[in-house]
Amino acid sequence: MNWNRTPSPRISMGMYKTISNIDPGGSPAGWKIRLGASPIIGTAIHSGTNVGDACRSLMSLSDPDRRREEDPFTERFIADFPTQIVVHRSRFQADLNRPREAAVYLSPDQSWGQEVWREQPAEDIVKEALAFHDAFYSELNRVLAGIERRYGRFVLVDVHSYNHRRDGPESKPTSRDLAPDINIGTSSMDRQRWAPVVEAFMETLRGHSLNGEPIDVRENVSFQGKGEQTRFVHTNFPDTGCAIAVEFKKIFMDEWSGKPDWGTIQQLRAILASTVPVLELALRGMR
Repeated sequence: MNWNRTPSPRISMGMYKTISNIDPGGSPAGWKIRLGASPIIGTAIHSGTNVGDACRSLMSLSDPDRRREEDPFTERFIADFPTQIVVHRSRFQADLNRPREAAVYLSPDQSWGQEVWREQPAEDIVKEALAFHDAFYSELNRVLAGIERRYGRFVLVDVHSYNHRRDGPESKPTSRDLAPDINIGTSSMDRQRWAPVVEAFMETLRGHSLNGEPIDVRENVSFQGKGEQTRFVHTNFPDTGCAIAVEFKKIFMDEWSGKPDWGTIQQLRAILASTVPVLELALRGMR
């Protein structure tokens, strides 16, 4: 394995690959990948807000309601990761963290009880969304296989966020017992095999404070890590890939107005960045 973290000149400038999905409905580029000299990958696959014109014209969901269920600013949390994968398209057009057959929300039970569509999307819109899902996972597989060849093993930190004031902006937040500041989802992995990695990751997070207070980091409380991306990693790279689902409670923003708390976002970015050398060390220590 090549564990030299000194980047090549090409890497130090940031090696970006942008995939453009040509869509008559007007969807812009789908995602951006930055490849770095490390086996640690950060992803923000729900940070995107872009919706193609053809989809937008059929949607009944307002932009604020849609954005409340997206994961804004999560791309900033991984901004210091050596390799970054950021998706620009909204999950309401194609949800990459759902199985392919559920990637387009066609009924309210798929979308927190909300009516997404004023009228059902045409077949070509659904087909394009599924093609986007296929293309993303094909590209993800290619990227991860390359990292596997170079380093032998890798860790993918799958970053998301979640709401905790669902009843309204003035409502009481979800009980802290049920809503940790950071929820770590591990249910799809071989937990025993990856224990050194996961436990080092959580210990590092817990070693920080946020706005002067201890950070509540717990495992499989509000979410269990059952999303499609972690499943994909553990199915296709069962012995070499560890995907950790990380859900940040939206204490870094007002989930109803969308207003960010930049100071808290910067702290969380630094806290997450501090795990990168720890994860690298944990991988080195595995047999």
